[in-house]
Amino acid sequence: QVQLVESGGGLVQPGGSLRLSCVASGRIFGIKPMSWYRQAPGKERELVAGITSFGTTNYADSVKDRFTISRDNAAKNTVHLQMNSLKPEDTAVYYCTVVVGIRDYWGQGTQVTVSS
Repeated sequence: QVQLVESGGGLVQPGGSLRLSCVASGRIFGIKPMSWYRQAPGKERELVAGITSFGTTNYADSVKDRFTISRDNAAKNTVHLQMNSLKPEDTAVYYCTVVVGIRDYWGQGTQVTVSS
């Protein structure tokens, strides 16, 4: 079994910053690809950012130059999403995923609300 726990969501004003964290635990051996997705009300879930086992990152066009995904130096299956210059359209539930073998595992999500 694999478990994912996200943290760091909340309410922030436009232009502000938040840092999300995701800890993957359980039957995980080695460093695994991990990603952040988000789902806004009435919209489909979309990929925000991903990081491969080798550290290669990719981002949705809408968050490039504002968001940064990174691995924790001490716990390699812990990832962070630094979100800067937040906009109201970034409001969504943010989900963390990890790929173990042929399966994707998902966290419960953390709410991010950008509003004045």
